[in-house]
Formats: sequence, C-alpha cells, structure tokens
Amino acid sequence: MLRTEEILSTIQMLHGEHLDVRTVTLALNLDDCAAISMDHMCRKVRDKITARASRLVDVCDRVGGKYGIPVTNKRLAISPASHLLAGHGHAAAVQLARTLDASAAACGVDLVGGFTALVHKGMSPGDAVVIEALPDVLSKTRRVCSSVNVASRKAGINMDAVYLVGRTIQKIAHATADQGGFGCAKLVVFANIPEDNPFMAGAYMGSGEPEATVNIGVSGPGVVCSALRRRLSIESNLTLGDLAEEIKITSFRVTRVGELIGREVAAQLGVAFGIVDLSLAPTPMIGDSIGEILQTLGIAQIGAPGSTAAIAMLNDAVKKGGAFASSSVGGMSGAFIPVSEDAALSEAVAKGHLVLEKLEAMTAVCSVGLDMIAIPGDTPAETIAAIIADEMAIGVINDKTTGVRLIPVPGKKAGDRVEYGGLFGSATIIDIRNTGASAEFVRHGGRIPAPIQSLGN
Repeated sequence: MLRTEEILSTIQMLHGEHLDVRTVTLALNLDDCAAISMDHMCRKVRDKITARASRLVDVCDRVGGKYGIPVTNKRLAISPASHLLAGHGHAAAVQLARTLDASAAACGVDLVGGFTALVHKGMSPGDAVVIEALPDVLSKTRRVCSSVNVASRKAGINMDAVYLVGRTIQKIAHATADQGGFGCAKLVVFANIPEDNPFMAGAYMGSGEPEATVNIGVSGPGVVCSALRRRLSIESNLTLGDLAEEIKITSFRVTRVGELIGREVAAQLGVAFGIVDLSLAPTPMIGDSIGEILQTLGIAQIGAPGSTAAIAMLNDAVKKGGAFASSSVGGMSGAFIPVSEDAALSEAVAKGHLVLEKLEAMTAVCSVGLDMIAIPGDTPAETIAAIIADEMAIGVINDKTTGVRLIPVPGKKAGDRVEYGGLFGSATIIDIRNTGASAEFVRHGGRIPAPIQSLGN
C-alpha cells in the first residue's frame, strides 16, 4: 500500500536534487486498426490515438504539479508497426509513420515508440517492410522511434537481421546527415526486448499487454549521487557495502514516488497501471549523471579498472531497492550509460579514458547496452553489425536485455565532436579499432544458435 505522507516526506527530502519522473508512457494496442486501405488504417490509428492520448499531457502536468515532481516527458508506445504493415509496402510504412508523428504532435506528446520489428528467429514480410523503410521513416518524422529485436535467449542471434540492420543504420545516418546522423538515435537494436519498456527509443507494447496501459520511467541519478555525497561527508570510513545500502534506500524512495504518480495518472486516464521502470537514466545536465555516481564511489577516471565493478554494484542496488518498493517493477530497471546523454561519460570518452571495449564490458552488468555512441561516419556496415552482434551475445548468454544505439556521423572521424542538444546531449566520436576485420564473419549470416542454458523448461 502506498502511504502518501511517507512519499510527501521523501519528496521534501529530495527537492532540488534533479528528482523527476523521466517519462509517463501511454502504451496502446493498435492491432485493431489494421485495414486493407492505408487511408482507412491511418484514419483509425489517428482516431484511436487522439481518443486515448488527448488528455495525457494535461493529466501528467496536473499530477506532477500536485506533488512538485515534474513529469519530464509524455510519450506513446504502440503495438509493433509490423503487425499493421503486413500485406503493405514501403509507401504504406512511411504513411503510417507520418500519421503516428502527426497524431503524437496533436496530443502534445514528445515521442512515439513502436515502429518495431521482432526478428530474433526470422523475418515476416511486415518486419521486412519496417526495417527497409527506416531511413525514410526516421528522416521524415520528428517523434517516431523504432526498435528491432534481433536476438533472444530462446532463439539465439539472427545474424541475417543483424547484418541488415547494420546496413540500415548506415542508410539512416546518410538520410539524416544534415543532423549529424541523428536519425540513428531513434533506433535501438535489442536482444530480449522488454514488452513494457517506457523509455525511448525502445518503447513498444508487447503482445501480452492490456489494450491500454500507463508505464512509468523514474530516474534520479542526481538524487543517488547527492545521497552518497551526504553520507560520505558524515562518515569517512564507509565500505562499498555501506554505499550500496545507501543506493538501495534511495532507489526505494524514488520508486515509491514514481508509482504514486503513475497510478494517479492511470486512474485519471481510465486505463490500467502497468509498471515502474526504476532505471537511473541520466541527462546532459551537470549533477544528473551516472558517471558522477561512479566518481563519487571513487572511480576518478571513468573507464579505469574498477568501473565495471562499480556499475555492477550500482545496478544491483538500484534493482534491490526498487523491487522492495513496488510489486510492479518492469521494463529494464537498473542503470543506463548513454554516452552522449551523460556529461561525465561524454567527457571520459573525449579524454580517452572510456573506450568502446570498456563500455562493452560495463554493459555486461548494467541495464541496457552500447547506448548513444557516436562513431565515425565511414564505419563499414559489417563493423556496425559486428559490434551489434557482440552486444547481442552478452544479452543472450546472460539472459538480460541489451541494446545498441550507434550513430555513424557522416563526415566525422574519431575525436571530432557532434552536438544534438536537449536530452540527447553531445559526444566525441569514439575510435573503433580493427575496422573491417569482422566482415567475413558477419557475411556468413544465418543464426547463431541459442545457448544450452536456454533449455530451461
């Protein structure tokens, strides 16, 4: 049971420490909008989104204002667009994406996720249409986000899909070259994609979800960092176990706040409450950084030995605190390390302390993967695919969600800078070693089989 007085006390304690609800994501099943005529389908999609989401922004603002906790983003997630596009072609995919974009704009919503293909074991015609259309879809819309699941614990890794996505990422970068390849920031490649993730760009509504539901993404790296600094200023002889306990307690408090707001928003919208994703999601704002938490824990240079252990401790403590706070924890729930969106991580890459290989090691113990990493614009598709395959392997073998958001920046080379602004921040182009050395491996294609551990039934 949620005790309002307990939560209000927590809000007062955490005021001014970058505590927010990072996103309220309204998930909608649009499968009943399918139609032979694209005009008819798009009309049904527009009408359903408008009917369900027109009050979302107003309700979020009102509930956030009530508790003094801002809801930073209001978003939509739909059932996979590939379902709607079965039997249709490229032009239909672009028309659907533009309808989603315009409908989200009409409702005042920031982003809409679910232009999704699930191809971990094979590819349907609808999935192929989604992936093939992504360069046009992501360059011709502002709010539409996409995800492609190319691997899972039970299926292994679909290397044909991985290679196709690697080539598609190149095309998206070129289609948005005037924006520094920014279209690629709206595409996540997943292993073990969660069906209830509220965070973009990977949010979509899975097949086991209700007709409509509200999922909450709480955040608060700044809150955790402040709590650790307070504790360290009071006690000088703290162990890492003591610091993990402080993270766990803070995560508990933040999660309780998120669930209270989520349940109120869902009740006022008249839809089911789904989950709280208690992930620590940073922003480019100083003081709201996962990297600063690592520094507070004693990692003077992010990427130095100990960085992986520190992020593992942080991730575990966040999960333990959040799981105790709510019986509705879902999504990815842990610590994100999106390089361009985290000022301290971005600085560590710029200084050469944090390299791609160390980032990959850290993703083995955090909640997502290689996220918001700018790479040279001339990186071959085979190398992009090989990086994706490595990250998918971590997810498949460890039975966890991993994702990849790589952004080839046309005309830029390692060491150059790119600015995206807002929550997307800025980044130094990271160096990729041994470029092209994996081409033959990737071109074999086929499917890397699921590990023996998948035979768990």
